Amino acid sequence: MPDPTPDIAALLAAALGRPLGATERLAVAVSGGADSLALLHLAASAFPSRTTALTVDHGLRAASASEAAHVADLCSTINIPHITLRWTGEKRRASLQAAARAARYALMGDWCASANVPLLLTAHHADDQAETLLMQLQRGSGTAGLAGIRAARPLLPRVTLVRPLLPLRRSALAAIARTAGWTAIDDPSNTDPRYARTAARALLAANPSFDVPRIAAIAGHLAQAETALDWIAARAWEGAATIAPATVCLDVTGLPAEIVRRLLVRAIIKLTPAARPGGASITKFAATLKQGGTATLAGVRGSGGEIWCFSRAAPRRKTRQTAARVGQNRAG
Repeated sequence: MPDPTPDIAALLAAALGRPLGATERLAVAVSGGADSLALLHLAASAFPSRTTALTVDHGLRAASASEAAHVADLCSTINIPHITLRWTGEKRRASLQAAARAARYALMGDWCASANVPLLLTAHHADDQAETLLMQLQRGSGTAGLAGIRAARPLLPRVTLVRPLLPLRRSALAAIARTAGWTAIDDPSNTDPRYARTAARALLAANPSFDVPRIAAIAGHLAQAETALDWIAARAWEGAATIAPATVCLDVTGLPAEIVRRLLVRAIIKLTPAARPGGASITKFAATLKQGGTATLAGVRGSGGEIWCFSRAAPRRKTRQTAARVGQNRAG
């Protein structure tokens, strides 16, 4: 039987790659589900004076406000500060889950930055990791996607997102919440067949021979490979890149294709910092440049040859037809 009281300090140290500082404050993302309640219990038990609970009310379900209030009431019984953050932005039906996730991290990250709390903890676990790997396999992802959920990553310049429970199973976290005597909230989206994660969860449940810890470990191995590739690319960049105020040139002679793709991403981000190119678009961009052609991606124009050079692409000119429509709209 899994240990119902794992050492959260050791789990945090493993995720961060260092021990938690003696006065380091942390925030715990608490939805009210069993996973996040278990994390709250562990953090509050180990670091009661340094823990704050954050709940995001997305306003997507009628019960969301009462669920946030339930978490607030629970926190009051254990003397842990609780903050409810509300998402008031536009909620389009297309990609709603992705938009809600982005809003959730933005709200919690901004709160942590404003409160000088350097660590934001979420309750992702081994089952989440295995589900994520299956979803990324279905999408045909590369190593970055197959690396799955990272144990720790920068969220903002002074805020680190930490997932200390990745080594633990969902069942172990449910046991922790039950032992604490806390009532968990069931999110209906977890069983909604419209979402890819629901299908991945069902696949794992229907195939007991699928070893979740081993599948999750694969993501960990790929995360290490991804880190190594980034390290190699960073050193290749030092020798391959020539940077001027408005241009970046690359000598990619003899470099492996994967490193070339990573250098292209770096070049594009150097010229347009908000860009996040990747996947098939980068592969196609590289193929065109390798053939000596020119192409534009994410607002950056590249030209091939012995040395590949990049600059910001000129803004697209409006066609006469578009300009005429704009004029008609203004006149109307």
